[in-house]
Amino acid sequence: MAIGTILKVSGPLVTASGLQGAKIHEICKVSEKGLIGEIIELKKGIASIQVYEETSGIGPGEVVETTGAPLSVELAPGLLSQMFDGIQRPLDKYMAQTNSDYLERGVSISPLDWQKKWTFIPKKAVGDYVETGDIIGVVQETTAIEHRVMVPPNVSGEITEIKAGNYSIKEDICLIKTENGEKAIQMLQRWPVRKPRPFKTKMKPGQPLVTGQRVIDTFFPVAKGGSAAVPGPFGAGKTVVQHQIAKWSDVDIVVYIGCGERGNEMKDVINEFPELIDPQTGESIMERTVLIANTSNMPVAAREASIYTGITIAEYYRDMGYSIAVMADSTSRWAEALREMSGRLQEIPGDEGYPAYLGSRIAEYYERAGRFKTLGQEPREGSITAIGAVSPAGGDLSEPVTQNTLRIVKVFWALDSALAQKRHFPAISWVDSYSLYEDELNAYVDSLIGDEWSELVEKAMTILQEESRLEEIVQLVGIDSLSQKDRITMVTARSIRQDYLQQNAFDDVDTHTSRTKQFKMISNILSFNDHMQKAIRLGAYYDEIMKGTVQLREKIARSKYIHEDELDKLDHIQQEIQQTIQTIIENGGNE
Repeated sequence: MAIGTILKVSGPLVTASGLQGAKIHEICKVSEKGLIGEIIELKKGIASIQVYEETSGIGPGEVVETTGAPLSVELAPGLLSQMFDGIQRPLDKYMAQTNSDYLERGVSISPLDWQKKWTFIPKKAVGDYVETGDIIGVVQETTAIEHRVMVPPNVSGEITEIKAGNYSIKEDICLIKTENGEKAIQMLQRWPVRKPRPFKTKMKPGQPLVTGQRVIDTFFPVAKGGSAAVPGPFGAGKTVVQHQIAKWSDVDIVVYIGCGERGNEMKDVINEFPELIDPQTGESIMERTVLIANTSNMPVAAREASIYTGITIAEYYRDMGYSIAVMADSTSRWAEALREMSGRLQEIPGDEGYPAYLGSRIAEYYERAGRFKTLGQEPREGSITAIGAVSPAGGDLSEPVTQNTLRIVKVFWALDSALAQKRHFPAISWVDSYSLYEDELNAYVDSLIGDEWSELVEKAMTILQEESRLEEIVQLVGIDSLSQKDRITMVTARSIRQDYLQQNAFDDVDTHTSRTKQFKMISNILSFNDHMQKAIRLGAYYDEIMKGTVQLREKIARSKYIHEDELDKLDHIQQEIQQTIQTIIENGGNE
């Protein structure tokens, strides 16, 4: 450790000298109040320290002491169901200890409960050889998740002692005879947040992340271990999209990072998630969720660290063999923290004042997502899916954060303010959005439910694109100028938009749609289109079809509200489509 003296204070940035032996990213205690800071620059014996707490009242001459450790997180049982700030301070404990709704300066509380006892069940025995990543035992962390206690990095050898029992995370649970002597293993690990955790192999993502959101799963799927961005203007529904994915996606664990967003948005998460029942486990969704809250009224500097805190926790559970979804809301606020820090360091600014290394920092974050073979002797896979909201001012997608993000991510869910104004949610534009995983993931779904899926998706998108072309004609010369065939296409496109893509996040049934239900819904809509087009070819008239299918179209529109355990009703609709159109053909058409 080293001790130095503050030379000057500029907001959350402290300049100090005399810290011989200090390193970049080392944590410091600033002043007698013990404010938490991180060295972000060392130049000619002068250290620039980013302080993660309010620095008012701190002046030149006060003492700075290094801790000898980088900014790190505690990793052990007790992470799930908790809410931390950007540097892993437990917010509920802070409130209890300080009796305040705000973060008090200089208060030091361990992120995890060091006193709580956990029931440890060994999976290895005395005499077994273990190495980094091997699971030596398990703890039932929540009713939904089994915490797998792993051999920490850079440790290998023969187990000389291990036994079941109730232990705190700081107590020794295992002894390993290594080349350098006996090593005591605890459940608690610490890991620097800016350094990715090691893995054996990074593989190409190949399975879809099923979100339950029809527009995403059908047209713009994301792979488990993939990356996606949700840019859009204020009010377009970025946060709701991320909430929906966090609630309903088929992952084992969710890490939700509220990075610089409004406090009421995190309040919604805190209020809603405990009441939601996870369809996979039957327990509260909070049983498999970690919240990182660094809202807009909390220290700006900690926003930059919050992203790394969240992804490091995700990597820890990935190493256990779980699939994790990381929600960052929003990376624009994180980039603003980077811009502020860069400005205080007087670095040469890049585009719109952001640092020139903005793109590389964004890439470093998203590249920590992926599908991995984890360390350990037994084969084990884990994945991290990174989904980041981007909040460009005025919805301008040409601004630096959005553009640098799009260079990295493989899925782009573009939120359209025009759709949001029409109350069409999710307001994901089917014109501007894309997924680079689409072909591979659709082929995977075909292998599960038949080759029809890819054909249906392609056909539905073609109809929507055709509608865009026809709308230009309608605006010029009116709907009556269209042929009957084109008017049927317009009806089908409207049904795809309103009856399928539009989804109510606040309806108990429509909020989530299984893959099977999605398949049957889109099949019915496109089957209705095929039969209507056939009726036109056989001599039926558009007006006759519209008049004779009023009730049928209403049933198709109401399909989204059919419960998952009543999907046979969708099969009955398919039969009714054939019977109704056949009746119209027999009554009004001719071959």
